[in-house]
Amino acid sequence: MTNPTSSPLTHLPVLAAEVVEALTPAPGKVFVDGTLGGAGHTGLLLDAGATVYGIDQDPYALQRARSTARPGLTVLEGNYRDMPTLLAAVGVSAVDGILLDIGVSSFQLDDTQRGFSYHTDAPLDMRMSQSGESAADVVNTYPEEEIAAIIYEYGEERHSRRIARGIVYARERAPIETTVQLADIIKRSYPGFSKGIHPARRSFQALRIHVNDELGALRDGLTGAESLLRPCGRLAVISFHSLEDRIVKRFMQGSATLSPLTKRPVVATEAEQAENPRARSAKLRAAECREAAGGAP
Repeated sequence: MTNPTSSPLTHLPVLAAEVVEALTPAPGKVFVDGTLGGAGHTGLLLDAGATVYGIDQDPYALQRARSTARPGLTVLEGNYRDMPTLLAAVGVSAVDGILLDIGVSSFQLDDTQRGFSYHTDAPLDMRMSQSGESAADVVNTYPEEEIAAIIYEYGEERHSRRIARGIVYARERAPIETTVQLADIIKRSYPGFSKGIHPARRSFQALRIHVNDELGALRDGLTGAESLLRPCGRLAVISFHSLEDRIVKRFMQGSATLSPLTKRPVVATEAEQAENPRARSAKLRAAECREAAGGAP
């Protein structure tokens, strides 16, 4: 088997060996990478001889993937929540495996102008598709109660009301336009903060999830994936926080056509976590299709 870390593409994917083991790529098999990103996982599937349809809504990710022009890869622009429609447009109705690597990519985090990180000063954006409402729109126009609800629900932040109150107080004096502005507002609103994990972490996560409707996309994507899998086809999903993992777990356990392959989520080895700190929160769940949900051959 190909060494899962030997892909010539530029992105080092998390849980590389575990994804290959779960999806069992081979020549003649057809896969979907619903969250193409840096194409690291896709590179491993291509290395094994599979055909891959890679989907992404991020224009920068699409540009990078298309520039590689690897044989066997077809790049599709869109959100993975629309997988059945996107694939139908290119004549594909059933596949052997689907990978979803949920959340913000390393490239998006590292791009200092995208506004995903509170560590660097940038426009307060957070949009993966570069269209629609931005995080700045949310914090500058939403009612205080709605901001608090977003931060509490998607960030699981117990100080959500205090943070929302601080945001509204600040925006009455000047628009909140940058990541550092917002991070400082949250820090000032946070009771008893001295050092350790930055208090803006959960709020930034919540705003990103809301702006991109990430949990709604995940639910739609899981349903679409189930309808596309051939019998014995595999679905592998990597999540990075408890809200996502809970949705994936319940979907796989409650599906009429999928049999979970992982009783508990697979996590990165200590060696991988040491090499790639972003792998520390990654959780992989996989399932196999017993029968085609959509009647696909």
